[in-house]
Amino acid sequence: QVQLVESGGGLVQAGGSLRLSCVASGRTFSSYAMAWFRQAPGKEREFVSGITGLSEYSNYADSVKGRFTISRDNAENTVYLQMNSLKPEDTAVYYCATGWASILAGDLPDYWGQGTQVTVSS
Repeated sequence: QVQLVESGGGLVQAGGSLRLSCVASGRTFSSYAMAWFRQAPGKEREFVSGITGLSEYSNYADSVKGRFTISRDNAENTVYLQMNSLKPEDTAVYYCATGWASILAGDLPDYWGQGTQVTVSS
């Protein structure tokens, strides 16, 4: 059974930073892509960033390019999302997800975490 456990969310002022972490278990971590999605109140869940199994490729939503950085540590089965220059519009529940590399191109992930709340105050 694949499990994804996120942490690192919280309340931060605009312009601040947070780092989200997601620890995975249940299958060979390095064989699968990892991604972060988010869902703001009243909005659909959206792709934020993804990274392939061996970190060969990563991509970002236009709204976070230049501010967010995704990385992974395959020895620790962990994926990170470093979020800098946060804006109030980044407020959302952030979800970790995993699947084949095609999730970076829009396919749905196989598994999801439970989500962690990020709130950015103005």
